[in-house]
Amino acid sequence: MSDGRRWFEQAPPEPQPGPRARAEARVEQLWVRCPGCREVLYKDHLAEHAQVCTHCGHHLPISAWDRLALIVDPGSFQREDAGLAAEDPLGFCDSKPYPQRLAASRKKTGELDAWLGGGARIDGMPVQIGSFNFAFMGGSMGAVVGEGVTRLFERATALKQPAIVINASGGARMQEGVLSLMQMAKTCAALAKMRDEAGLPYISVLTHPTTGGVAASFAMLGDLILAEPNALIGFAGPRVVEQTIGQTLPEGFQTSEYLLEHGLVDRIVARGDLRAVISTSLQLLTDPA
Repeated sequence: MSDGRRWFEQAPPEPQPGPRARAEARVEQLWVRCPGCREVLYKDHLAEHAQVCTHCGHHLPISAWDRLALIVDPGSFQREDAGLAAEDPLGFCDSKPYPQRLAASRKKTGELDAWLGGGARIDGMPVQIGSFNFAFMGGSMGAVVGEGVTRLFERATALKQPAIVINASGGARMQEGVLSLMQMAKTCAALAKMRDEAGLPYISVLTHPTTGGVAASFAMLGDLILAEPNALIGFAGPRVVEQTIGQTLPEGFQTSEYLLEHGLVDRIVARGDLRAVISTSLQLLTDPA
């Protein structure tokens, strides 16, 4: 009787994955299917090519740190404002409280928020550069991100250095309400001051996706606006626009290529060429002659 009771009190053993499940898990660790051409790609090979498919040129997601590493001189990046962390001033809760969402993103990314900025050099030229971390709540812009972008422009002004922002964002962070929307005006004011006082260029790099309040503010105000191929760029997504206006949108609407055709983007640059294009552009834009 007692033996039987002890048996029932024990937790049932966890089911072990079968050979097929183990094989599938192993494949997922080593390979990924390209969303563009559906080719199966070896992850290590993909990493060697900056997460760009060698078959069709499709640009897969890449981390904020990796983006910076592709552009700046090795070892030159000095991070600023790493200790800024969002709070919950509105006590916001949708399907879960905002602090829980922040905690989950911090655990997932190892970062306090969706912004990574600081000083660096590109071919020896000092710059202020920052990148959105899309893995952190879709790169959404709340008070911390807005403060980080603003401080980047302020440092560029004080140090007389060009500013570069690599954008990858779903827009303003709804969990911070009007406080997140205020960041649009705040960042643009700092950018305007930088242009008035420093007279140095601001290069905006648009990646997939750049939308919402970020696209409606400083992301589209660059002296030079570069975009990765086939990136989604716009205020609202195509599906929302179609539902709002009740019309079918043109093919490729809100892609980098569509915006280039209509004069909203200066150039489309493949990820592997971005460093060289930015370096050359900075030399031309800062040449006193």
